[in-house]
Parts: sequence; structure tokens; C-alpha cells
Amino acid sequence: MAVPPFDHAATSHSLPHAYWMARAAALAYRARPAVEALARTWGFDEVRHFESRHPKPFPIEDTRAYVMASDRMIVAGFRGTDAGTIRGWLSDTATPPVPGPGGKGYVHHGFDRAVRSVYPELRDAVLELRTDQQTVWLTGHGLGGALAMLAGAHLYFEAPRLLPDGVYTYGQPRTCERLLAAAYREPFRHRSHRFVNNEDVVPRMPPGQVYTHVETLRRFDADGRLHEGAPPVGGVPDQGVQPDPFAPGTDGLRDHHVEHYLAAFERSLAATV
Repeated sequence: MAVPPFDHAATSHSLPHAYWMARAAALAYRARPAVEALARTWGFDEVRHFESRHPKPFPIEDTRAYVMASDRMIVAGFRGTDAGTIRGWLSDTATPPVPGPGGKGYVHHGFDRAVRSVYPELRDAVLELRTDQQTVWLTGHGLGGALAMLAGAHLYFEAPRLLPDGVYTYGQPRTCERLLAAAYREPFRHRSHRFVNNEDVVPRMPPGQVYTHVETLRRFDADGRLHEGAPPVGGVPDQGVQPDPFAPGTDGLRDHHVEHYLAAFERSLAATV
């Protein structure tokens, strides 16, 4: 299958739509002029940017996101970061989690602080730009996936009680504990789509039993074939990591790169009749 154009009329999950949401997640890494230029090429005539600086010792310098809108669709993209930059968060099993959106369960303290630094302005922009019941989609890679998932929970579990049409994440770390995951499951059924590329280590972090994932998982294998759900027995485990999962050049870090997610989608689309 050739990659079809960005479909602003999409209302549900499809492989091409998941690919375009991955492109939108990758777009969050670009500079503002590039975001605006490419968004308009894709048919979005309104673009807003959001940035919040974090003082040290917070491990990331800033949180960045954008919203792009057309007359049919609104997409919010959250920027990730180099996995090594937040390895402390991704390895942290000691810092207590904090209350989640709408008081639902608990979330990782670092992801909560990062999303709250940009969420109020982003929410207001979505509401301002949603002038004709456009569909609303959230997307992000790595850390950006955690922020997209939490932003979706804030939108629904708090005012304005807006249920996004879809939340797409790529290489998302474990973000919340089981109470929030359970609350998220029913309203976001068929709307939450979590993709993992082969041996990407970030979705297996933080280790241990405190944090978990929300549904639904789709996984690319080493050949770019897409599978539903967890790997089979003997496949890539969802528990445990290498002694140093962040060592340069490891498969776990290589497979986390957003370019490798896009390449896996392109292989999968090419193989689809």
C-alpha cells in the first residue's frame, strides 16, 4: 500500500492514520518554523506552540508541545527527549507517585510535572480552535507519549470533559499505576493506541511493579510486522531490562528512535495489500 495523504476526516484507528500520528509525534522535535511549514503542507492552517522552562535539578530543560488545527481535525503533539536525559526518571522506583488527573489513581511525579507545565494553555487552545466539532487527537513519542496520555486523561476526567477521538503513543514509558490505568480503560477503549518498536527499552521502564501501561498495545517485530498485544512466550519481554539499558548502541535504544518507528510503519504499509 502506498502511503495515503493525511486524512482529516478520519474518526477511528487505521494503519495509515497511526502512521500520520507518528509523523505528527516526530514533528514535535522540529523547530517552530518547520512545524508550521509542514503542518500547513499537511492541510492545517492554524498552529500554536507551547513551551515551559524547568529550573535545575529537574532533568529536562523544557517541555514543548504544539497544536495544529484544520476545519475537520485538531492534533496536539508533545515532544519527547533523549532517553538518556531522563534515565533517572526511567530508573526511579523510589519516588512516590502523585495523584492523577481528576483524582484518578496516581502517576509518575516527573511526567505529571512536565505535562502540567504546558497543559492549561494547550487545553485552552484546543477549545478555542475547536469551532466546528473537529475531531481531537493527541500524539507523542517517548516522554511525549507519556505527556499525550496524561493530557488525554486531564481533558476527559476534568473540565471540559472532552474525550479525545484518539491518543497515539510511540515508545511510551510506563506512566501511571493500575488505578488510573483501570479508570482510563473503558472511556478510552478503541481510542488509545500504544506502539512499541521491537526491543525498544523505554516502554519497559520504570522497572518493577509500581507503574504500568494503558491499553491498547501494538508491537512491531524486527522485520516491521505489526502484532496486536504483548509478544509471545520467548519473545521480547515486557518485564526486566538489560544491565545497562541506556548503553550507547544497544538495540533497546536504537529501536526507540522515532525515525525507526516511522521506518517500521513504512515497511508495514508497503506490505499491506
